[in-house]
Amino acid sequence: MDRKRSCTLCGGAVIMLLLLGHMTRALEVPLDPKVLEGLPQPPTITHQSPKDYIIDPRENIIIHCEAKGKPHPSFSWTRNGTHFDVEKDSKVIMKPNSGTLVIDISGEKAEAYEGVYQCIARNDHGSAMTNNIVIRQSRSPLWSKEKIEPITVQRGMSLVLQCRPPAGLPPPIIFWMDNNFQRLPQNSRVSQALNGDLYFSNVLMEDTRNDYICYARFPHTQTIQQKQPITVNVLDIEAMNDTVLAAFLNGSDFWGDSPSGERAPTFMNPPGTHSTTMVLKGDTLQLECIADGLPTPDISWSKVNGDLPSSRFSFHSFQKTLKITEVTEADGGDYLCLAKNRLGSNQHIITVVVRAAPFWISAPQNLILAPKESGMLTCRAEGNPKPTVTWSVNGIPIENSHKDPSRKVENGNIILSDVQTGSSSVYQCNASNEYGYLLANAFVSVLAEPPRVLTPPNHVYSVVTNSRALLDCASFGSPLPKITWFKVNQSIVDSDSFIIHKNNTLEINVARPLNSGKYTCIASNSLGNKENHVYLEVKEATRIIRQPEYKVVQRNSMAVFECKVKHDESLFPSMIWLKDNMELPDDTRFEVGSDSLTIHDVREDDEGNYTCIRNTTLDQDSASAMLTVVEATPTPPIIMEQPDPPTDLELTDQRERSVRLTWTPGDENNSPIQLFLIQYEDSLHEPGVWVNMTEVSGTSTTAHLELSPYVYYSFRVLALNEVGLSKPSASSRQYRTNPARPDMNPANVEVIGTSPDSMTITWRELSGLESNGPGLQYKVSWRHKDLDQQWTSLTLANVSQYVVPGTPTFAPYEVTVQAVNDYGSGPRPEVVLGYSGEDLPTVAPENVRVSAQNGTMAEVLWDAVPLSTVRGRLNGYKVSYWKMRSLHKEDLDPVKPQELIFHGSEPEGLLIDLHPYSQYTLNIRTFNGKGDGPASSNHIFETPEGVPGPPADIKIQNLNLDSLVVNWVPPVEYNGHLTGYLLKYQPINTTDELGPLKELLLPANETSVTLENLKHSTHYKFYLNAMTIKGSGPTVTKEGFTMVDEAMTSKQVDIATQGWFIGLMCAIALLILVLLIVCFIKRNKGGKYPVKEKEDAHQDPEIQPMKEDDGTFGEYSDTEDHKPLKGSRTPSNGTVKKDDSDDSLVDYGEGGDGQFNEDGSFIGQYSGKKEKDTAEGNESSEAPSPVNAMNSFV
Repeated sequence: MDRKRSCTLCGGAVIMLLLLGHMTRALEVPLDPKVLEGLPQPPTITHQSPKDYIIDPRENIIIHCEAKGKPHPSFSWTRNGTHFDVEKDSKVIMKPNSGTLVIDISGEKAEAYEGVYQCIARNDHGSAMTNNIVIRQSRSPLWSKEKIEPITVQRGMSLVLQCRPPAGLPPPIIFWMDNNFQRLPQNSRVSQALNGDLYFSNVLMEDTRNDYICYARFPHTQTIQQKQPITVNVLDIEAMNDTVLAAFLNGSDFWGDSPSGERAPTFMNPPGTHSTTMVLKGDTLQLECIADGLPTPDISWSKVNGDLPSSRFSFHSFQKTLKITEVTEADGGDYLCLAKNRLGSNQHIITVVVRAAPFWISAPQNLILAPKESGMLTCRAEGNPKPTVTWSVNGIPIENSHKDPSRKVENGNIILSDVQTGSSSVYQCNASNEYGYLLANAFVSVLAEPPRVLTPPNHVYSVVTNSRALLDCASFGSPLPKITWFKVNQSIVDSDSFIIHKNNTLEINVARPLNSGKYTCIASNSLGNKENHVYLEVKEATRIIRQPEYKVVQRNSMAVFECKVKHDESLFPSMIWLKDNMELPDDTRFEVGSDSLTIHDVREDDEGNYTCIRNTTLDQDSASAMLTVVEATPTPPIIMEQPDPPTDLELTDQRERSVRLTWTPGDENNSPIQLFLIQYEDSLHEPGVWVNMTEVSGTSTTAHLELSPYVYYSFRVLALNEVGLSKPSASSRQYRTNPARPDMNPANVEVIGTSPDSMTITWRELSGLESNGPGLQYKVSWRHKDLDQQWTSLTLANVSQYVVPGTPTFAPYEVTVQAVNDYGSGPRPEVVLGYSGEDLPTVAPENVRVSAQNGTMAEVLWDAVPLSTVRGRLNGYKVSYWKMRSLHKEDLDPVKPQELIFHGSEPEGLLIDLHPYSQYTLNIRTFNGKGDGPASSNHIFETPEGVPGPPADIKIQNLNLDSLVVNWVPPVEYNGHLTGYLLKYQPINTTDELGPLKELLLPANETSVTLENLKHSTHYKFYLNAMTIKGSGPTVTKEGFTMVDEAMTSKQVDIATQGWFIGLMCAIALLILVLLIVCFIKRNKGGKYPVKEKEDAHQDPEIQPMKEDDGTFGEYSDTEDHKPLKGSRTPSNGTVKKDDSDDSLVDYGEGGDGQFNEDGSFIGQYSGKKEKDTAEGNESSEAPSPVNAMNSFV
């Protein structure tokens, strides 16, 4: 029976598809005024007042109704289901070109205009209607007069103070206050119920007061009404006698007829053990439980046979109210309220019934059709109970409207076929149940319009590399235009690189520079074509290439952060600096340069995180660094260590292919954390192996992780600072992803020809992480490319290659390898082209020709072999050649063949490094990947003469003083017939300069020559070349010299060895020495003064007075300088007094060295020389020894 039902549904679907095969999707009318001009359009409601419209009686009533259409619609109203003649009521005005009503209620009661209003907008193409707008006046009635008796209650009893506010529109907001307009305190014992009553689970003596006042605030009129104050007296009956109790109870209500002690909870509201409430889907549900008991009960909530809805429930009024927002059908059921204290517990079950006003599943959409086209209006709504759906046309129920053969209603849908010009209408769909209704207008406009492209022509789109590019091609036309995209005359279709969206926007997933250029979109329908050109510019992304770095600077010093950027030349990035994500302080110490931020005179409050943001009109990049300010005084070195591992790993936002990992960073240990490294372990496929997954910045504590299916993930985090990586954190809890079909196919698919009758298909197997599910296999498919064959497929597991047998030699094959697991197949595999195995070539090249270019190079040519005989891929030709003999002499040793490989298919090549004047043999073979083919027949050719090699040896013999003999050995390689030798020579002098060059041409049969009339005792340089008819060969050189004349040599005497010359030199040296001594003595000679007189003149420094006028010693004064003489004593304070003296004889000499004649007289000047040495005051005051003075002459 199930199978039969399935077939019936399938058949119905096929019929519906055939029926709608030519239907078009809804076409939106563009808002461009240039397009709208002259374009007919039925009315569309654009703005209306809400369904339930509560008005303020103090203000005019404004009922909105706005619509658009072409021509502009006219407006009319109904009130309470009948026509409302606006013109007959002077208090009602309809705005020009609008349906909005303004009702002046000054001097009138607003109640007179209460009712149900509906606006109709009409033009030549149909009528659109608003919702039924219910107008009601807001009300805030006064509290009814009542006398409230004082309430007396026994301590510990429960109590309810009723508010019972007057009914208002909308309902008032209730709150309790005292006489001082202070809210009464509420807690788990005393709280306000949803109906406004004040509940006491138990009363205390402190609850006695006479100002319990209930207030009602009416929000629409912003008025507040208050109830008469309620007096509550709390008695402790056990502490009172009967007389006092009777007097206290006189004239008051008494709650409780006996003393109340501790008791288990009972429910005050709602009473009993079970209650039921109804709520509408989408509304807010509030469930309330208030219990009596002593001690005060604790309230808790749970859902029977279910959980409370995550993120949509909350508790209020001290757990007594459960609030659930945006109610769904799943929120229906039983909710258990539990009241509990130490004496026991009680429970109450509230059954929640969820009903639903109608809500749209698929609202009807405007439809634009071309003549003869078909279409469908869909109206699907749901609710509880299920809503009734009815259709109207231009406001008239469809069953009462004129019959239209192109229209029929099926399953709540209106199907239009073969529409005609002039059949435009507005359809209304009404879905209603007992809890409300929905009304939607949808027009059907029959138009015939050629295509128009609305995107501005030649618009330029600019994006950065690797970002997404969206090129628009907004169009309009009826029938709906088909959009085709082109780039450089090449059609663009959906692919991995390009996506064409439903709105015809062309998306380039990852834009690259090669995507730049001109794009053309063509809109076409049956009435014509229209094309538009746009341009895409893909620019280089902005990247910070030198980021600011972490700085530790001393107070009052300077800090510099760099921020250099690389960007597209056509973009001009701006730079913004932030401190702690805020603008920089307004301080001249902060200097922003073109690529840097400099902070002068750093202070403690400059410490923080500095961020550089480089913005362009297309993108931005940012980087941050910390600034740490330390005291300028020397501080102990900061010990930096690896950071502590992160802790508290938690997984949130768990989804099929992603999860969010959060953690708490460990201690930085004096070095900021630069990044966090996240690793994972797949305990299903590779247990115990931790793999690097991603890195996040050191300031992050969370990461969004993209996951693969069918993996048992565990995560851990490591922190990195300047010192190194921390230890890993403890691993997170395991997170298992569900299996899925493969996301990828094997990579590196290759086809290898292994033998002439087979080929091998190889691929890289998927890893366990890439398998996405159990049962991983590989579907290998192949087919002959040049033959119209079906694919041959084979499914394999746990292998990475397959050998296909029985293939023809070197045939092209198309091959695919697709991943398959238990949950489905991977994406469509890429087709790889390859060839089956090769075999050896069967034919040798023919018609071999050789053309010698010169003695060492020859060009060889041959006829190319037919490709069919290669039996594989022609890799090229191999030319083997060898020298058979020299044409000049007989070769004794055979020459090993040489081989040249010429890749490609060109049938020619060059042989180089050949020997001139020789006979060669060669042959040629083709080769492919399998090997070499047969060789051609040997071909013999000869090389022409070339220049000879160098003479094998050259020797120079000395015959006499002016002649030399040059001997040589002929060249080893003649390379032809020798025609002679060329000998050149020239003299070389003692400075290695070359003299004039002379040349001699010598016959080929000579191997020596004698050169005469040369200079004696002279070096000569010789150059020798062998020659053929092709020219001279390489040069050999040799040097020689003519013999020295021994007779002349014997007459030459070395003067430096003669005795008289040595004696003369000694005499001259002695004379120079005597002259130097005499000159030195003359220079230092002065007058002769007896030492006795000198000593008398300097008997005692303490009693020898100095002249008052110049401070010199008697007549031996030094008028040039009054500083102390060299060698004089210096007082301890470093100064020299004028009356101080010294008996050192050094004072009278120059340079501190005194000299004496043999008679004891002092030689030298009396004037002392200035001394610059600041330490001279510490020298000895003793006179220098005469021996030392004499030593100065030596």
